[in-house]
Amino acid sequence: MPAQLRVVRRRIRSVQSTKKITNAQELIAASRLVRAQQRVTQSRPYTRQLTTALSEIATTEGRLDHALLERREEIRASAVVVMTSDRGFAGPHNANILRTAEELQARLRQDGVDPRLYVVGRKGVGFYRFRRREMVQTWTGVSDQPRYDDARTVARTVLDAFLEQEVDEIHVVFADFVSAMIQRPVALRVIPLVVEAGEERPPQPLPMYVFEPDVESVLDALLPRYVAARIYTAMLESAASEWSARRRAMSAATDNADKLVESLTREYNQARQAQITQEIMEIVGGAEALQQDGS
Repeated sequence: MPAQLRVVRRRIRSVQSTKKITNAQELIAASRLVRAQQRVTQSRPYTRQLTTALSEIATTEGRLDHALLERREEIRASAVVVMTSDRGFAGPHNANILRTAEELQARLRQDGVDPRLYVVGRKGVGFYRFRRREMVQTWTGVSDQPRYDDARTVARTVLDAFLEQEVDEIHVVFADFVSAMIQRPVALRVIPLVVEAGEERPPQPLPMYVFEPDVESVLDALLPRYVAARIYTAMLESAASEWSARRRAMSAATDNADKLVESLTREYNQARQAQITQEIMEIVGGAEALQQDGS
């Protein structure tokens, strides 16, 4: 019985120690989430306006001829940029992204397209490395607080592959941050440019663009920035989703720790009560035996 009590007491201390860690992780995630949300909110208008402008240019200027607007007749290979986190404790965050990436790759293979992986985050790298899947390029250590330079590095790598005709499309898979409670994995094609319908707007004249010095020079500057902005926004969305998922996961872990401590404490008290009852019975039995010997 004493051995059993020691085991239960040790488990209670272990769970309490784990609870301190999960509670601290929850507080850190909650504070980081606020900043991550702000960065997402700040980045969305720029990316949305840039995408809208390029979409309108692509649809209204039929004469435009640019390598990054090219829709190739035969799609042989596609770049799939998968954005996962560098750390765990984020619930189903990474699993959802990787499942969406696997579904996208399955659709591409079904269409006869070779998907080529470009992976951001240690969790994604570990996932594909464990399965012996070839990765063209990987980046780690940038998921928590991504910078624009990180996105530009990723964008430059996949754009070079597109311009050199190593791939014919560029897809990005990330977690879209809808709210603190809702994050959904998304597979988005960024090249060739997707013309977005956007929200319903009243009829208005089509925009007339004047290019200085010329169309090619403007698009040479804008299109790489468009890809980098898309990837940067996707990184920020995934970062905010990661912190939100981690906060919920750590909150649930803390609650479970409380319930487990309560259950173990009840078990300890019952075992302790049984031990005391047994000791009392042994004392009473010993006293009765002494009385019988004395008589």
